[in-house]
Amino acid sequence: MSEQIYQQQNELAKLVERHTGQDGVHATAIPALFLFRQSGVTAPSHGVQRPSLCLVVQGKKDVWLAQERFTYSPTHYLVASVDLPVIAQVVEATEDVPYLALKIELTPGEILGILRDEEIGTGLNGQAKRAMFVSLIELPLLDAVIRLVRLLDTPKDIDVLAPIYTKEILYRVLQGPHGDVLKQIAIEGSSVYRIRDVIEYIKQNYNRPIRIEELADIAHMSVSFLHRHFKEVTAMSPIQFQKQLRLQEARCLLLTESTDAADVAFQVGYESPSQFSREYSRMFGLPPKEDVKRLRGDCTKRANA
Repeated sequence: MSEQIYQQQNELAKLVERHTGQDGVHATAIPALFLFRQSGVTAPSHGVQRPSLCLVVQGKKDVWLAQERFTYSPTHYLVASVDLPVIAQVVEATEDVPYLALKIELTPGEILGILRDEEIGTGLNGQAKRAMFVSLIELPLLDAVIRLVRLLDTPKDIDVLAPIYTKEILYRVLQGPHGDVLKQIAIEGSSVYRIRDVIEYIKQNYNRPIRIEELADIAHMSVSFLHRHFKEVTAMSPIQFQKQLRLQEARCLLLTESTDAADVAFQVGYESPSQFSREYSRMFGLPPKEDVKRLRGDCTKRANA
């Protein structure tokens, strides 16, 4: 790591620490910017990674996409270009040196605007690429990120300068070694652009039976072409993708509502409570009732800590 990058990361760590102060996820006055602080290693957590650029400022994190692990630390950044069901875990953090990170959410419109304005080449070879990657951080990108986060100290400048700095950040990523991963979600007609439509449809209809032929029609692809490209982008099949969304939603319902596992199973689209229980146990490590009891116990321990 160069001395300049080291100094920049120290400044960024101080900024994130000052604007968080306690563990958790912190929204900011910049709508697309979120800050994270965690003072210890965490258990694996399931969720949907929205299209975003993520930087670990201090500590280390693992993100699992299906069977693939993406590890990133202050020398790297992670990008997700479409909504992806993932498992995330902070693997390096202490009370004295907490995990600090930030996320900048992205939109295809912002990316397309840069491609047009800057006349960045949009030629793609048609080969869909994994919609998540980790890359080494470079000084120009890190500098733009710091300028964006500094705006939290001068809120009056946010409306004018935040869009400019965000555009620069996206420009740096697009110019980087994995820029095509972002380009392919913004270019109408690309295979990933069409896969994005399928992902959105599955999200909106996760709790009902979905036929692969139906998804192929949405993507204007053959069934075999859709299946292959969907897996190249997301590391899972459409049915596996839907299952992860169903089980994540079921877990949220069990935690937030006074209802039993059988009712939740039907709400998220399962016809068989026993199949739901089996698949829930396979994904979360415990049957629904025991898993919820464990999670509530963990929440109580954190509240009393």
